[in-house]
Amino acid sequence: PDQLEKRVNRSSNTIIRGRETMKSVVVQSGQLYIKEVPLPEIKRNFLLVKTDYSAISPGTELLMIHRSRELVNPLRIGYSATGLVTEVGEGVTHLNVGDRVACYGGPYVHHAEYLLVPKHLAVPVPSHVNPKEAALVGLGAIAIHALRQADLRFGEHVVVIGLGVLGQIVAQIAHAAAFNVIAYDLLDERRHILEDIGIRTVCHSMDEIGVTVNKQTDGTGVDSVLLCAKGKKTGLIDQALKWIRDRGNVVIVGDLEIELSRELMFKKEAQLLISRAGGPGRYDTAYEREGNPYPIGFIRWTERNNMAEYIRLLSEGRLNIAPIITETVPIREVNRVYRSFVENPEKTLGVLIEY
Repeated sequence: PDQLEKRVNRSSNTIIRGRETMKSVVVQSGQLYIKEVPLPEIKRNFLLVKTDYSAISPGTELLMIHRSRELVNPLRIGYSATGLVTEVGEGVTHLNVGDRVACYGGPYVHHAEYLLVPKHLAVPVPSHVNPKEAALVGLGAIAIHALRQADLRFGEHVVVIGLGVLGQIVAQIAHAAAFNVIAYDLLDERRHILEDIGIRTVCHSMDEIGVTVNKQTDGTGVDSVLLCAKGKKTGLIDQALKWIRDRGNVVIVGDLEIELSRELMFKKEAQLLISRAGGPGRYDTAYEREGNPYPIGFIRWTERNNMAEYIRLLSEGRLNIAPIITETVPIREVNRVYRSFVENPEKTLGVLIEY
């Protein structure tokens, strides 16, 4: 009963179900549970996906687990996955039953055996692309949108602070786009991942960043700083403002508390930007749930476009995501994995749940 029957109903364009419930990870009152819940029913502009892998985003999900202590109703966590299309609703034309897809965006995408996904939140995955790497499509879209917010041009300089999963992907995509990347993290293991793929300037201290910025830019400052760190990092934004050039920008990508000096911003007429998830369309029910597109003449890069671009980079071998994935676990072991994020964060980077 745990295996979906591979019989195709040609008249309805679906694979006939072999079961009516599924396992799903839910959070309630600060506790993590694996529950049997009803299998979703297909709807217009949606597709049903049998999940292969879902990616854990530790920063976001640990925060949701903490916040759930104050809530009565259970929460579903997770937002990035890959799997096989088993049913296609009316209005979906770019995907068919049997296609492998990458999916992004809560509450539709979460840690569960099956996902009911809006058509704009799923993109095809070529057969030669590793589905484990494709499962990080949500983080890939977030990284790409952050770089678009920075509005960088060919040959410009960018500093990436914090080399967790998101920072790693941001740095790799910036490198693939031929920007001059200066990356930083306290942990040796995370710095070595970028050094191994050819990013030459990976710093181990704030002081080293300042020296490197002055040397590489002849003292003018970098064009942008992307802050992929999280939590309360006192003085980090002010430090970033010192590294950027006149009229440069600082992009907050991680869940970072905002404290800054107005004088530093005023002196350089700097921009402080927030990167909202995967791009235009995120949290817009008209785009996501109802399937209404944006005119390309006005909005060139939607969240779906950014998802597809991440998959293209994987397909062409421009990213090396495998070293970022440190563990793949069955759904029954999720409690242990979340504990490891808290107890040994330096040893845990990208973790996938396998179904």
